[in-house]
Amino acid sequence: MGRIGILAGAGQLPVLLQNNYPDALVITFEGMASDVQNAQVFRFEHLGGLFELLTNQNITRVCMVGGLSRPKLDPALFDDGMKAIAPRLASAMASGDDGLLKTIISIFAERGLKTVGVHELLPELTAPDGVLTKVKPTDQHINDIKRADAILSALSPVDVGQAVVVEHGICLGIETIQGTDYLLDQVYSTRSQLRRGKGVLVKRPKLGQDLRVDMPTIGPATVQNAARAGLAGIAISSGCVLLADRTKLLEDADALGLFVVAGAME
Repeated sequence: MGRIGILAGAGQLPVLLQNNYPDALVITFEGMASDVQNAQVFRFEHLGGLFELLTNQNITRVCMVGGLSRPKLDPALFDDGMKAIAPRLASAMASGDDGLLKTIISIFAERGLKTVGVHELLPELTAPDGVLTKVKPTDQHINDIKRADAILSALSPVDVGQAVVVEHGICLGIETIQGTDYLLDQVYSTRSQLRRGKGVLVKRPKLGQDLRVDMPTIGPATVQNAARAGLAGIAISSGCVLLADRTKLLEDADALGLFVVAGAME
């Protein structure tokens, strides 16, 4: 199927992917944190050179994995390849993350590079339908999950976020550009007079989200922060949310008395 190129950002998922595909060509980007080893470093301004390298190394598939923030680009450093695509990227940046990622996938495809998701290369990172922990959600928690799903469905068209916290029918917070950990920190800081018990974090893909490059992820830190925020558990979508360090994540959830459930609630 061709050699894989890993475009690696922050976190442990790029490391896990590199360990499972040792023959892959690993690329990191200057100014962006990454824990992978033996990677070739590129500037975002030199994407033309990156495409040449991928072609010369017989790369046919690329996987973008790990956290990457939007770079501050210096047009004076653009190589010829970057100059050619810069207007498309600038237009896409104005349309939100989904639009930008779809444009990037199209640019890779035009150069004969197929974008694949980390879940396609490591399918064991996602979960099937069902409760994954010893603790199970109560009827109240299931109602909160349904309420959260309604909120996420309403927000999907405006490309806001992938997660929401609901507690006894009340929305305590919505994920925005700051991410899930920030959301949970805000829930932790919510005045006790506004709390009604123990709520639920629900994290799912947005409608139409391209999971090859932007699949929601939870990890042990998510569990720890959910417990700190006084939540009862976490609900995710089956097959399309990544569980980083799945074993520790579920062990921590069991130890802290939280449930983790995958799939829709009936």
